[in-house]
Amino acid sequence: MLTRVLDVRDADDQLRFAAEVRDWLPAPLAAVFNNAGVAVASTVLNAVPEDDQWLWDINFHGVVNGTRAFLPILAAQGSGAIVNTSSVFGLVGMPYQSAYCAAKFAVRGFTDALRQELRGTGVRAITVHPGGITTNIVRNARMREDPEGLGRTREQMAAQFEAVTLTSPDKAARIIVAGVERGKARILVGPDAYLFDALSRISPTHYYAVLGLLRNRLRDRAGKVN
Repeated sequence: MLTRVLDVRDADDQLRFAAEVRDWLPAPLAAVFNNAGVAVASTVLNAVPEDDQWLWDINFHGVVNGTRAFLPILAAQGSGAIVNTSSVFGLVGMPYQSAYCAAKFAVRGFTDALRQELRGTGVRAITVHPGGITTNIVRNARMREDPEGLGRTREQMAAQFEAVTLTSPDKAARIIVAGVERGKARILVGPDAYLFDALSRISPTHYYAVLGLLRNRLRDRAGKVN
């Protein structure tokens, strides 16, 4: 096993790691997973540009850096997959998540374009759209205040998020690996991901009215944890 701590924002660091992996590989590289992600919670009006840029550098440019670093290895062997994590927020726009949605839509578009470029090469480009996964992403998010103006603390918001998430990290990993092995081009993770995907297709301009009702019900349910 080869492990390395690196900053996905650093393209040169990713290139160095890719070179290490290439020299170490005991067999063809099966898949590269670009998964690093952070969150920012803010209205567009009150957004802090530095916070948004921090998120974009990790959530989008980190994916681009990882793809560019490892794609030559996959192209040379004529097999394998680039697996890039978008989000359900790469399928629909959500309030207070403008920076996050922008990055995840960008990952989706970047990977869709790459998929077309790789036709006939033996290398696949896969987009992953997870729903709510029980992680510390809210606890580690950048936020200056409760973006909804409800006066909640970071811990309260994290607890509410965890109360409505439907998928554990282990289950998400199993779904993703199974999707890669089955040759899927797009992998939805969790029942909420399928719901968001369906609503965005059925009502691409009015889906938020339905999501708003669902969101209020989930908020009421989550409020019981406090």
